[in-house]
Amino acid sequence: MKKQFQKAFNALQKMGVPVYVRDDMDGRFQISAEEPESYKWCNYYAYNREDWDFGVNPVIDQVLAKSGLSSEWINPGELGVYQQ
Repeated sequence: MKKQFQKAFNALQKMGVPVYVRDDMDGRFQISAEEPESYKWCNYYAYNREDWDFGVNPVIDQVLAKSGLSSEWINPGELGVYQQ
């Protein structure tokens, strides 16, 4: 995993965000929206929450931005993490 992705992965994991690495993602990682505690971090259907952008807790966006990364929904069950 590239250094910038590893740094963000470790920070999010330490906070309790359900992150995981898929073998087919070229060194990137995902954030699960299907784990029991995922509702604290992301919810595809919570797009109307005033304090979240597109169903993503702003803390995730802040951590990713520090590493030059951002997230995007792959499907309702997972967020992909990408370079900005």
